[in-house]
Amino acid sequence: MADFPATPEEYLDRLGLGPVELGSILFTLVEPHPGWEVAYNRWYERDHFYAGCMVGAHNFAGARWVAPAPYKSLRHVAPHSPVSDDPKAGSYLSLYWVEKGHHQEWNQWAYRQFKWLHDNDRMFPHRDHVHTLLYEHDWALYRDPDPVPAALALDHRFTGLVVVIGEASGGRAEVDRWYREECLPALQRDSAIAMTLSFSAIPLLVDAKDVDKDADVAGRWLHLHFLEADPAGVWMESFADHPATVEESRLGRVVWQGPFIPTVPGTDTYAHQL
Repeated sequence: MADFPATPEEYLDRLGLGPVELGSILFTLVEPHPGWEVAYNRWYERDHFYAGCMVGAHNFAGARWVAPAPYKSLRHVAPHSPVSDDPKAGSYLSLYWVEKGHHQEWNQWAYRQFKWLHDNDRMFPHRDHVHTLLYEHDWALYRDPDPVPAALALDHRFTGLVVVIGEASGGRAEVDRWYREECLPALQRDSAIAMTLSFSAIPLLVDAKDVDKDADVAGRWLHLHFLEADPAGVWMESFADHPATVEESRLGRVVWQGPFIPTVPGTDTYAHQL
């Protein structure tokens, strides 16, 4: 390879954060019906996690998160939130990364696969979709100069995750500028927040009674804060006042905010603590 860098340092400089880029994601927040928590957890991780998403074209990463009852008590749910009016709804969160430039291919595959799973009795009726939507990746802000790249965020197995969903009062550009230049640098500095990924909502292609097509997504943003600490331990110093800070900016409002921790694959850990 004549053009391969001559030194490891030159190669690392060329590689940067890597050629595999995050393009869009599936965000699915679900609540199993009472008494069905263990059955749901096993169906999801032993069947649906793979058959519903990970075997799909260009779906290159996925991870599951959970919010036991003490974590739900920390949530902020705005009046008339488009996510959910019930702070206790949404115990399990699944995230899936789709490679940049291949969203339409993956979305069309997901539509066909969704129908196949229903037709072959591979779905699970005893759960409610609290918020299931596709989001396009807009930008990332990292705390450290040599960070875990966005593409590897789910594989890194961060200790905690904080989800913030908001709505802009006007255009998104001004909200994004404020977050990137003022709010987030101060929030991340000397904190457990290793990275913040920002997304814009886009409608789902699937059409089924158990997944809502949320068409009113204009001006909505999603921030995923990946933490190197238990989110409950840093909540007061880093996130408790965040909705009020956004309100004070007059640029928008936080409609839903909550912490999660990773599930433990192959176990029913946390299923009885929801």
